[in-house]
Amino acid sequence: MTRFALNSATTKHWPLPDLVAGCVRAGVHQVGLWREEVAAFGLDKAATLTRDAGVKVTSLCRGGFFADPGWEDDNHRAIDEAAALGAPVLVLVSGGLPEGSRDLDAARAHVGEAIGRLVPHAQAAGIRLAIEPLHPMFAADRCVVSTLGQALDLAAPHPVDAVGVVVDTYHLWWDDQVWAQIERAGRQHRIACFQVADWVTPLPAGVLLGRGLPGDGCVDNRRFRRAVDTAGYTGPIEVEVFSAEVWARPGDEVLDAALRGYRETVEG
Repeated sequence: MTRFALNSATTKHWPLPDLVAGCVRAGVHQVGLWREEVAAFGLDKAATLTRDAGVKVTSLCRGGFFADPGWEDDNHRAIDEAAALGAPVLVLVSGGLPEGSRDLDAARAHVGEAIGRLVPHAQAAGIRLAIEPLHPMFAADRCVVSTLGQALDLAAPHPVDAVGVVVDTYHLWWDDQVWAQIERAGRQHRIACFQVADWVTPLPAGVLLGRGLPGDGCVDNRRFRRAVDTAGYTGPIEVEVFSAEVWARPGDEVLDAALRGYRETVEG
């Protein structure tokens, strides 16, 4: 279980001190955090809380949304927050199309330019930017980067220690090219973050919340884990689930279920 990490999105309504205490009780010493909850609790307090508990922050979500006004200043703040938390990785979700636009190519080109503008600040702070491709159904409003290949193309112009990619099984399980792209990511040393969840059907009305804990759906998470291992990734494996049904359950219960699903369908 040394690689297991609980992403706090999975236990959205579990207050940060309770999440950290629950992880320690369960023998989990790695968590991925989100900026909103860190801001609500207090950045310095969150850094002290995790550090004193011996809990490593594996990633901070999220930067990106490069079509939004003020994106550059916001991403600089996100990089600084990751550094304060001791998180080595800032996950970037690119954002969707600019308002009124239908030009995906231009939107992706802007993402590449924006990341290039962030690289010097990220390198100075010791933070690796991790480009996360999202399922194509989110391309319009949330992420114009839809495949691992696109993410790797955007990362390619930049130093490996500055820009990597996220492999998230929920977003990539459908793509028949993903295995070759994971191998490519390994050759290029670009895998910065690995997240697992499951795809459950029928999808809820709020499609974003259609994830399940590992083992509750149709994703072959073990095949993904073996592929990233073969590609040379040895870092944390975050369970990250967005689900109103999961969020309604007590945090300890969700963590227990996540650990069980991880053992049964990710490990081995």
